[in-house]
Amino acid sequence: MQFKKILLLGILCSVFSATFSQNKSATITGKVLDEDGIALPGAIVKLQEKAITLTTDADGAFTLKNLIAGNYQLNVSSVGMLPQQKQVTVKEGSTVNVKFVLKANVQNLQSVKVYGRTASQEINRQAFAVTAIDAKKLYNTTLDISGALDRVSGVRVRESGGVGSNFNLSLNGFSGNNIKYFIDGIPMDNFGSSFQINNIPVNIAERIEVYKGVVPMWLGSDALGGAINIVTGDRYRNYVDASYSYGSFNTHRSVVNAAVTSKGGLTVQLNAFQNYSDNNYKVQVEASDINTGAYSPKATIRRFHDTYHNEALIVNAGVVNKSFADKLLLGITLGQNYKEIQTGARMVSVFGGWHRRGNTIMPSLKYKKDNLVKGLNVTLNANYNLGTEQNIDTMNVRFDWYGNSIPNGTSGERSRTLYKYKNNNGLVTAMANYKISERQSLALSNVFSTFAREGSDAANPSNNNLERPNKTNKNVLGLGYNYDVKDVWSVTVFGKHYLQNTSVKGGPTATTSKVGYGTAVSYFVKPNLQLKSSYEHTNRLPDAIEFFGDLENQEGNLDLKPQASDNFNIGIMYDFALNDNHHFSVTGNGALRHAKDFIYTRLNNNQSKFIADNRDGVSTWGADAELRYSYKNWFNAGATVTYQYLRNLQKYEIDQTTGKYYTSVSLLYLNQMPNIPFLFGNVDASATLRDLGQKGNSLTVGTNLLYVHDFWLYWPAYGTSKGKYGIPLQIALDANAVYSFHNGRYNLGLEVKNITDALMYDNFSLQKPSRGFYLNFRYFINKQ
Repeated sequence: MQFKKILLLGILCSVFSATFSQNKSATITGKVLDEDGIALPGAIVKLQEKAITLTTDADGAFTLKNLIAGNYQLNVSSVGMLPQQKQVTVKEGSTVNVKFVLKANVQNLQSVKVYGRTASQEINRQAFAVTAIDAKKLYNTTLDISGALDRVSGVRVRESGGVGSNFNLSLNGFSGNNIKYFIDGIPMDNFGSSFQINNIPVNIAERIEVYKGVVPMWLGSDALGGAINIVTGDRYRNYVDASYSYGSFNTHRSVVNAAVTSKGGLTVQLNAFQNYSDNNYKVQVEASDINTGAYSPKATIRRFHDTYHNEALIVNAGVVNKSFADKLLLGITLGQNYKEIQTGARMVSVFGGWHRRGNTIMPSLKYKKDNLVKGLNVTLNANYNLGTEQNIDTMNVRFDWYGNSIPNGTSGERSRTLYKYKNNNGLVTAMANYKISERQSLALSNVFSTFAREGSDAANPSNNNLERPNKTNKNVLGLGYNYDVKDVWSVTVFGKHYLQNTSVKGGPTATTSKVGYGTAVSYFVKPNLQLKSSYEHTNRLPDAIEFFGDLENQEGNLDLKPQASDNFNIGIMYDFALNDNHHFSVTGNGALRHAKDFIYTRLNNNQSKFIADNRDGVSTWGADAELRYSYKNWFNAGATVTYQYLRNLQKYEIDQTTGKYYTSVSLLYLNQMPNIPFLFGNVDASATLRDLGQKGNSLTVGTNLLYVHDFWLYWPAYGTSKGKYGIPLQIALDANAVYSFHNGRYNLGLEVKNITDALMYDNFSLQKPSRGFYLNFRYFINKQ
C-alpha cells in the first residue's frame, strides 16, 4: 500500500511539472452588468479580430482564452440594453479583466422579452430527469446542503436527530447508498465523516444538481437510484464571502469562502466552515427512572448527550486560464469532528458516555483543459484520505432518559471499545469528451476507488478480528455518445462496466463484474415545452460501510449481493407567462423501477442496529411534480408533491438460522416496503421589498411548509388493523426574513424552524429537533 501511495504521488507531481513546459498565452475575463450592478446572463460577447462569439454565464461573466499578445476589440450586447465596445490590449501570459456596464435601451424596453437562461435553467433542460437548485438564493439562510435538497420534488432527507446526525436521503423510492453524492463531479465516497451533506453549508455551492433515476455517464459511478452533484464553480476571481449564525440548542455555524487570483493566473481558493450544537432539544419518549422504576409512557425530556462539532478547511492553489490548463490545482482537505451518541437505532436505547471522533487529511489534484487538441476536453481528479476514526465506549454503566446511571458489568454501554482505525480510501477520476461535430460528441470516463480499513483496539488487544484489514476496490468505466440539435431534440446512449474486488484477511476474495447501459431522449415541442424520457439497466455494488459496518449503529454484512435495476423515467417541463407580470413553470416526472436483489436497510435481529440486506425483488412506481409562480420581480411561490409506491416481490422468506428459503408463501409478499415515506411535499412563498430604507437595500420574507403523510414503520402484514406500527402524519412550518443592505454586501437573517413545535420523526421513528430560532449574519465583497 505504501508503494501505491508513493507511485500515485509521483504521477501527480509528474503531471504538474510537465504542464509548465507549454507556451504562455493571454486571457481576457470580464463581467457584464446593468446600471444597478446586477449581472446580465446571456449577454453576447464578440471578439472582433477572431470572429469569436460567446454568451455570459449566470453571473454575467465570460472568459476568452488562448489569445496571442495584441490589441482586440470587444463588442457586448444584451436584449433591452444599449450595446458597448471596448479596446483591450493583452500581453503574453497575462490576464486582463474588463467590466461592461450596459445602459437600458429606453426606446425599446417596453417590447423586450428576455430569453437568456441561468446555468441552473440550462441543466434542467437536459434529457435526464434532473432538477438544479440555484444555491445562491439560499446564501443568507442557515441551511446545509441536505436542508436545500429537502425542498426538491421527489427528495426526502431523513435524519436521525439534530446537527451532525446520521442521514438517509430518499429519491423517488431509492435511498441510502443507492444515491451517490458528488462535488464538482468528484464522488464523495471517501471524504470521511467530517464532510457529509448535512454538515456542509449551502454557501459552499453555486448550484445543486439532483438527477432522479438515470444518471449521466460523465458522473462515472454505480449510482442506481439517482445522484446529487454539488457544483462549487469558479464564481469570482477575488472575493470574500463570510457568514456566522447562532441559534437554539447552542448551535453555532460559520462559513468563509474566499479566492485570490493574480493577473498572471495564479490562484488560491479557500473554503472553511464549522458546525457546533449541543442538540439538547426536547423529545417525547417512554421513560423509566433507572433507580425508582417510575414509568412514564410520554415523558418530555431534553437530550443530554448529543453534542456535535466539526471543523473543515479546503485549500486549493495553482493556475487557471493557461494554454496548458484551464485549471490545475493542488489541494488539501482537512477536517475533524466529535460526536456524542445519544441513542441507538431506536429511542428505547439511550447512552450517556459513548462517543466518536474522526478526522480527514486528504491531498488532491484537479486538472481541466478544454481543447487539449481541437474538440477534446479532458478532466482529471485524484485524492487520497489519510484520516482516522475512533469509537470510544469505556463507561461500564447503563443510563436512563433522565441522565441517571447505574453500574452495568464490564462491557461498556454497548460494547466496550477504544477501536482506532483508518478508513484509508483513494479515488482517481478521468473524463474525456470529444466533439466530433457541432451536434455530435463522444465521452469516456473512468472512476477507480479503493478502501482499506485497518486498526487496533486498546480496550480489546486480544480481538484479532478488529485488526484484520478489510479491503474493497471498485472501478466503473463508461462510454457515451450524444447527438444534439440545440433546443430541438437530443439523444444520448451509454454503456458502463462495473468491477469490484472485496477481501478480508484470512478469508476469500470476492470479485464482481457487471455491465450496464442506457439512453436518454429529449424533444422540444416548443422552445418552452420539453418532453423527456430515459432508461437504464444499472448495477449498484455494495459499498465498504455496508460490507464492514460503520462501528456505530450499522452492522456489516459480507453476504450482501450487488443490486441490479431497470429504471424508466418520463418527464415534462413547461414554462409560460400570462403576461409580462405573471410567470409560471411546471415540471413533472414519472418513474418505474424493477430492482433485483434490492439493497435496503432493516433493523438487525435484536433491533439494536441497522443492517443492509437484500430482497429478491422490489418494484417501484411513482411521480413527482413542481409548480412555480412569480409576480414581477418581488413575489415567488411554489409547491412540490411526491408519491412513490415500493412493493416487495420476494415470495419466500429466508430462515436466518439455516439460510434456506421457507416453503410457504411469505406474509410480506406484495407488501408495501416499510419505513419509507410514500407521500410528501412542500409549499413555499417569498416576497422581496427593494430599496427599502435606501437605494440598494432590500427585505425578503418567506415561509416553507413541509408535509409528510403517515407511513409504515414495520411491515403492513404484521399486527391487526389497530395494532400496526406507523409513523404519524407530520407538518412543519418554517419562516425567515433577510435584510440586505449596501447592494448585498451586508445581510442579516432571522429564521424560525418548526414554528408550531410539532413532533417530527424520521428513520425508525427517531425524533428531530423541536422549535428553534436562528440569527445569521453574512458579509460579501467581490473585486474583479
